[in-house]
Amino acid sequence: MKYYIIAGEASGDLHGSNLILQLKQQDPSADIRSWGGDLMQQAGANVVKHYKELAFMGFVEVIMNLRTILKNLEICKEDITAWKPDVIVLIDYPGFNLRIAEWAKQQGIKVVYYISPQVWAWKEGRVKKIREVVDKMLVILPFEQDFYKKWNFEVTYVGHPLIEAVKAAQQAPPLPPFSDKPIIALLPGSRKQEVTKKLPVMLSVARYFPEYQFIVAQAPSLDDAFLRQYTDAYPNVSTVKNLTYPLLLQATAALVTSGTATLETALFGVPEVVCYKGSPISYFFAKRLIKVKYISLVNLIMDKLVVKELIQHDLTEENLLKELTLILKDTARHQQMKADYATLWTLLGDGTASQKAAAEIVKVVSGK
Repeated sequence: MKYYIIAGEASGDLHGSNLILQLKQQDPSADIRSWGGDLMQQAGANVVKHYKELAFMGFVEVIMNLRTILKNLEICKEDITAWKPDVIVLIDYPGFNLRIAEWAKQQGIKVVYYISPQVWAWKEGRVKKIREVVDKMLVILPFEQDFYKKWNFEVTYVGHPLIEAVKAAQQAPPLPPFSDKPIIALLPGSRKQEVTKKLPVMLSVARYFPEYQFIVAQAPSLDDAFLRQYTDAYPNVSTVKNLTYPLLLQATAALVTSGTATLETALFGVPEVVCYKGSPISYFFAKRLIKVKYISLVNLIMDKLVVKELIQHDLTEENLLKELTLILKDTARHQQMKADYATLWTLLGDGTASQKAAAEIVKVVSGK
């Protein structure tokens, strides 16, 4: 069977790669073409376009790059039409993927959506459209099943694929220590525009903790020179590239940009402070549209404030210094966070999300 998989971000590339490995096990004849990244390529997919060319964040950034986005949509449709897949598998990335789903439905192509758009956070009405254009929705957060049930859309909960990724990292041979000092990991994101906004503030607290080594997890989409313009001023700051999970295995604490990384950090058991800062216009619109209480997945899943969120104007050197000091020095705060992390593990499935997702996709393709 022919599978066309579309992932537009680094996290989608990770989950897509594990899905591809499982698809090839369950369907040895699987022929996989994709939009994704290096991990999906290594797993056996023919990657047509890299996610580095697709990642635009925030309202302003999307508007500024609208012409490129529309061109990519047309390229994608033309490629799908020429290749004639048996199914399209969409991984998160809703702004792009929902448009592909609507078009694919019109072409009579089966559509499976793996990792639901966060419609529970904003634009809840999009569920009506999703129900019309998606043949099968596979969700990874425990509360999403009940959310979709409100809209009379039966979805399948497969568990969270990060569990298997973190377990694999924990079982891998350990790397030599990155530093003789205790480590504070900085995860500023993978897009230049978000790093530019947040990393200078995240780095500003390094001078208060000379006994720690601050290490920036450099995303593959960021070049060395770009990061050096921020890190060179700090003697106790260094970077590692493509080594986020080994870094988290060695970290004492972490400053993490909002998104999937907050959940990854929690699953590795690292006390963290969540950081978010967008362009003023993007934040203005987001604040009025987003309905959830929290921005970090850790807090959303646990439905309480487990990790501190410093958002927009609250992300200052003073506030970050206060919160980092608390998670490093306050034993009770540290222990409570660790206990909440343990509960989080139990809510996210048994580590077989990719296997279950692949089985559901094969069912859709075979008509069972």
